[in-house]
Amino acid sequence: MPQQSGSAAAERPAHETLAELLDNASIEITLREAPALAEAAGLLAAGTCVYVPSLPSRSLQLSLPLLADIHARGLDPVPHVAARRLPARDELVGFLSQAVAQHGVHRVMLIGGDEDRPLGPWRDSVELLASGVLQEAGVREIGIAVYPEGHPKITQDDLWRAFDAKVKLAAQQGLGVYAITQFSFAPERIVALGAELLQRAPQLPVYIGMPGPSDPLQLLRYAQRCGVGVARRALSTLGTQIAKLMSHTEPSDQLAAATRYAQHHPNVVGVHLFSFGGVVRTARWIRQRAQADGVNPLPGAAPAADRPADRRGAPVPPTGG
Repeated sequence: MPQQSGSAAAERPAHETLAELLDNASIEITLREAPALAEAAGLLAAGTCVYVPSLPSRSLQLSLPLLADIHARGLDPVPHVAARRLPARDELVGFLSQAVAQHGVHRVMLIGGDEDRPLGPWRDSVELLASGVLQEAGVREIGIAVYPEGHPKITQDDLWRAFDAKVKLAAQQGLGVYAITQFSFAPERIVALGAELLQRAPQLPVYIGMPGPSDPLQLLRYAQRCGVGVARRALSTLGTQIAKLMSHTEPSDQLAAATRYAQHHPNVVGVHLFSFGGVVRTARWIRQRAQADGVNPLPGAAPAADRPADRRGAPVPPTGG
């Protein structure tokens, strides 16, 4: 378990640390990629978390068949719930009731959504969480997003206030909570964010987001849309950062940086791969890295119940921030 204080841990062996990060790797799949799930599932370890992003102007109900398929293939379905995109409480209740009862959903990725105006009763993810609707529907854990390079529409102070509120509300409701970082090409920003999180919420498990193997131009478009700072700077300066984007083919450098941090700090316990529409390509990369580094279990090696548990799922005490 993560330490109870904000101090760094004794150094762990690099191989052991890398094994943990890969064993707790997660991935995402879009609705458009649903036909590719069968191939991707054959490359992933049993129990791997597979996230289904929320899309603007798309009802959550449309993701239910994909969530059902993820669960049927022995993987852990995790839908995104975007507060500002939900037109009504009843729609969310109906979706969660079916997802939890029939499709094995027990955690959700709780985000605000980037709409200029909320479509329904919740202005942000804090309000949605405070409503109690997730707990009432049987959700047991929530993931929250954190941003190494800030958010294009939210100040850093507001981001931390929302973070503290969500951690406190989750603890009050007995929900597990963990964080996933937006990806970044600046390792020092990942390190700084990890250290800040360790101080603010030392028991909070953190999963480092990183870009999966992808076409550089596709990655650049995604980074620009999501407000990743390196993309904004690259587009304006055409300096060295654009070279990093344009040369990116797979995330070994990001994985190495995450491993170095996690060797000394107990809060980073896994990685999350943004697949950019390449779920099979990304699943294959995870498997190949796991095999190369001797990480088990590989697909089919053990049922989910027999895998070493990741560190999601324990309620985190309120922060003092």
